[in-house]
Amino acid sequence: MNILERIVKDKKQEVAAKKNSLSLPFLVSSPLFDRTVVSMSEHIITGSGVISEFKRRSPSKQVINHSDSVIAVTSAYEKAGASAISVLTDTKYFGGAIDDLIQARNQVNIPLLRKEFIIEPYQIYEAKAYGADAILLIAAILTAAQVLQFSELAHQLGLEVLLEVHNKEELDGSPLEFVDLVGVNNRNLKTFEVSLETSKELAPLISKEKVKISESGISSIEAIHSLKEYDYKGFLIGENFMKMKNPGAAATEFINAL
Repeated sequence: MNILERIVKDKKQEVAAKKNSLSLPFLVSSPLFDRTVVSMSEHIITGSGVISEFKRRSPSKQVINHSDSVIAVTSAYEKAGASAISVLTDTKYFGGAIDDLIQARNQVNIPLLRKEFIIEPYQIYEAKAYGADAILLIAAILTAAQVLQFSELAHQLGLEVLLEVHNKEELDGSPLEFVDLVGVNNRNLKTFEVSLETSKELAPLISKEKVKISESGISSIEAIHSLKEYDYKGFLIGENFMKMKNPGAAATEFINAL
């Protein structure tokens, strides 16, 4: 069983427990549910393109940053000029929480991406109720039918959709009708090795109607400039900022250099 399979197995149990404690009508009654979302795709196209991430740890790197608060970091990311902020809400593997999303929402006005292993519609309603503007769908853990169902539901709720793929097979097998942004994860799930060549190889295969996002392994200005040549508009940067003593200052220096 690989890491994604373990995460999905645990996520099914987690979602089942949540559904028993917080009903769907309760989520729909949230004050944030009727909030007009901010377009992540538009902010990326017109802004720096940097999607700064709030992430405490990961299965591959373990502890990244357990000292800085989501309030301090996300506020600093917005001031730094990030186009959007990705908030990890998985607890067991990434040290996040759904409450991180609502705390970030209370601090910033730029788009928030709920970065989560979404396997059920309930989690999409949850994302809207806690203040997300966009959701992440991971092709590697979903069927084509689920990608279509979940992305259509997200649009019905006013959310944008970032579909993450790792290879040509996942891209070819995913319906993109309701997908706004296509993210290419440069990390090999089997070896955890990272290569920007993955983004470059898949770039010509992604519809020009979709906003292209490159994820993982982006730690230099040069990397972004090289990816822009392949029509990438967005760049998800997580560990590179969070591993620094001051993530906000690191983001500011990086974005100013762009």
